[in-house]
Amino acid sequence: MATITEDVPKSAYQHLTVLAERALSPSLLLLVQRLGIAAVFFQSGRTKVEGIFTIPDTTIELFRSEYALPLLPPELAAYMAAGAEHLFPVLLVLGLFTRMSALALLGMTLVIQTFVYPDAWPTHLSWAGLMLPLIAFGGGRLSLDRLLKIA
Repeated sequence: MATITEDVPKSAYQHLTVLAERALSPSLLLLVQRLGIAAVFFQSGRTKVEGIFTIPDTTIELFRSEYALPLLPPELAAYMAAGAEHLFPVLLVLGLFTRMSALALLGMTLVIQTFVYPDAWPTHLSWAGLMLPLIAFGGGRLSLDRLLKIA
């Protein structure tokens, strides 16, 4: 015997909702988040280096003048930022040490927000929105963390 809800045709919205729930698995969403935030930081890191990994004087000057972080010499800050913007995105793409990598980039985002571009909070909030689920849930099924049973 059919129930009342089975007799009523589903709306297009209800069909779309069921389709989205089936197609957009949490692991797929976490993968998209990993790739998205990795691209942002990796591209930023590439602007700070020449060749494979040479920090030019222009990058040091950028950290001396525009970025001017407190407590860190510009040379050290430039190397640390460029290194972080290359290492952690690669780890995120692989889904390796996902939580740690997302947390490191979130920390970097907080430094940028606080000391460098305080008016850019909408951008930084959108980055945090990608990183916080990665910190909370890890890389998902489509990650080396899961394969290696790290997370």
